[in-house]
Amino acid sequence: MANTTTPHVPSDHLMGVYARAPLAFERGEGVRLYTAEGDAYLDCMAGIAVTALGHSHPKLVQAVKDQAEKLWHTSNIFRIPNQEKLADLLTAHTFADVVFFTNSGAEAIECAIKTARKYHWAKGNPEKIDIIGFDGSFHGRTLATIFAAGNPSYVEGFGPELPGFVHAKFGDIEALKKLVGPTTAAILLEPVQGEGGARSWTEAELKAIRQLCDETGTLLIYDEIQCGLGRTGKLFAYEWADAPPDIMAVAKALGGGFPVGACLATVQAAAGMTPGSHGSTYGGNPLAMAVGVASVEELVKPELLAHVREVAGYLNQQLSGLKDRFPDVVLDIRGKGLLIGVKLATPNREFMQYARDQHLLIAGGGDNCVRLLPPLTLTLEEAREAIGLMEKACEAAQAKAREETAGAA
Repeated sequence: MANTTTPHVPSDHLMGVYARAPLAFERGEGVRLYTAEGDAYLDCMAGIAVTALGHSHPKLVQAVKDQAEKLWHTSNIFRIPNQEKLADLLTAHTFADVVFFTNSGAEAIECAIKTARKYHWAKGNPEKIDIIGFDGSFHGRTLATIFAAGNPSYVEGFGPELPGFVHAKFGDIEALKKLVGPTTAAILLEPVQGEGGARSWTEAELKAIRQLCDETGTLLIYDEIQCGLGRTGKLFAYEWADAPPDIMAVAKALGGGFPVGACLATVQAAAGMTPGSHGSTYGGNPLAMAVGVASVEELVKPELLAHVREVAGYLNQQLSGLKDRFPDVVLDIRGKGLLIGVKLATPNREFMQYARDQHLLIAGGGDNCVRLLPPLTLTLEEAREAIGLMEKACEAAQAKAREETAGAA
């Protein structure tokens, strides 16, 4: 029987794991998404920090077209020239010496965990398997990554707790020091938490954690899947603190919307990763690598990073103004660069709907936050537009709160 599903009639055949908004988009251009009916939305979530260069960026589109006409997939049994080119680009601009390419951020974290454990095993310390993570973190949806983060709502129902994962309190360096012991392999953290409510580690804290790792022989893993690749106004968030990791996972903006991830490491940290110790069928395929090269060549440009810092400064200033004007709606402004968290008194899902009513798209987050994660190419004029729409959403939230208060009285 023919499938008669239309964009206006949701299918019953999708696994029900998403609480989807009743919107579908047909095309995108720059910072705009368009429905089939032609309604435009200002996209300040960018596929959750993925489309960092905006929708339909001409350089990325051309890279897909050119490569699609030549070769999509071979295998990592053979050399893939653009893999080598992208690895050279990433290592030239980071702490890293070597790169393993994946299809997603979760796979990059999996590789990071395996790399850390294999490092200690190769050094004759197989007991060092524990990965210390932090409350509020998010590292992906595989079994290892959900237990690495330890969020109760994500691990519930998925069987017994996996061994080798320990959890510390965000920001408590003294408590962290007490957790590092003879079975500790690595400390895993997001320099700026995304899902956890846009909380940032301070520069002093990151330096203290780097020092702790150096003193104890512990590897430091950064998850810069969301906060990396220009999002904070430097290519990677760790650069603000000058506290480089030993291993780092990246994804999201790496492919500008095409699925690409990577695990970066120093040659010392990756010493245990020998032929046969890890692999991927699709990771680093020619099509993904062509897009990745095009994306990174744009993201490393100093003028783009300077632009991010300028627009981020404006948005933070204006959002702080909204906090002052709507104290019963907006409680706090958080984050770094264009990873901005707005902590609310209003339920965040309600506020996201108020924003959508104004044709503004924003993301949810932990601790009752919403996140603004616009394309890094957002102009000051578009940023002003976003603030105007946020103001209207605040007005709607305030009106609802006052209505409920009056009703209760």
